[in-house]
Amino acid sequence: MKCKITSSEMSPFMSFGKMPIANGFLQKENFKNEFFFDLEVGFSEKICLFQLKDHPTPEQMFNENYPFFTGSSQSMKAHFKEYADFIKKNFIKNNSKIIEIGSNDGTFLNNFKDSNIEYIGFEPSSNVAKIANLNGINTLNQFFGLESLDLIKKFHHQTNVIFAANVICHIPKLVELIKTVDQLLSKDGVFIFEEPYLGSMFEKTSYDQIYDEHIFMFSATSVKKIFNMYDFELTDLVKQETHGGSMRYIISRKNARDINKNVKVILDNEKFNNLDNIESCNVFKKNCEASKLKLNNTLKNFISDGKKIVGYAATSKSTTILNYCGIDSNIIEYICDTTKEKIGKYSPGMHIPIVSIDHFRNDNPDIAYLFAWNHKEEILKKEKKFSQEVGKWISHVTL
Repeated sequence: MKCKITSSEMSPFMSFGKMPIANGFLQKENFKNEFFFDLEVGFSEKICLFQLKDHPTPEQMFNENYPFFTGSSQSMKAHFKEYADFIKKNFIKNNSKIIEIGSNDGTFLNNFKDSNIEYIGFEPSSNVAKIANLNGINTLNQFFGLESLDLIKKFHHQTNVIFAANVICHIPKLVELIKTVDQLLSKDGVFIFEEPYLGSMFEKTSYDQIYDEHIFMFSATSVKKIFNMYDFELTDLVKQETHGGSMRYIISRKNARDINKNVKVILDNEKFNNLDNIESCNVFKKNCEASKLKLNNTLKNFISDGKKIVGYAATSKSTTILNYCGIDSNIIEYICDTTKEKIGKYSPGMHIPIVSIDHFRNDNPDIAYLFAWNHKEEILKKEKKFSQEVGKWISHVTL
């Protein structure tokens, strides 16, 4: 198994088995031709990077059927408003140029729409990019990379901020991305990205963070090592609560900015917790296996007691839980969701029906598995009746 960044040998340490495309919600007629791959993970000790061994092509994952829209979550809208304000306060001047990688439906860039800032978004999923452009957000429907440089020549070495949110971990050609950033950033420009944090995943045993789109799971240590190889440095970072625990990384050209003391504090903490070596991965593997056993026993007991179990939120993360633990529609009768592109289809791999939220509210099941546990506060506020009068919420992580 070779590292995708250095091409050096690295250690595989766990397989989650055959896995479908996480956001590949499908109709019955497509069951026979469903794509599966081996979801195996490894750790490169050279750059301390947790990564997938194999994954589907970007075109298989991000296309005209991509069913995720940032604007559907009020909590994510609020988070992106805070993220945009952080960028404006610390890195933006009048007439600045900014680029978002993986701009989705334009929710983030909408915070810059009515300003003196020149911006552009890159979004490879055509259905999502179309919505952004219809809403007046300047969006290119393509992957961000060296081949896109000719389309944005006026941004060359003049871009003040390039940013992304839960996107960089999706990009297998990370070296090409860094070289593209190098061609676009101004001398004192910054590259800012937020990603699910390896330390949080290990702490919570939230193995559902591992699926086809999450090719890499970053730590501050791995980010520092990777970007140092290309004359960049990690100058600051900020912990985030999004996605069940994320980290915001601020990258600058070497010697362009002072390095915040936060960087050393978090690097030291990661070393203390063995995030710089494979030992933490081996502990994580044991915790995943124990979590799987506990969840299956819990569900089995509910079924034995005659309880009706359903799922809440047909997330990409739910695909890993359902397929790794072997949970099908004999256990979880259906999964409810608000995304119209998913309703009426079936979950990837396990083929559990996806229904509307109204169906859930009228059905009054005994148990609801909260797959979108990272949006717990927003969901529980909307579903007070179920919480107080009807049933019980469960998850593989502590709610």
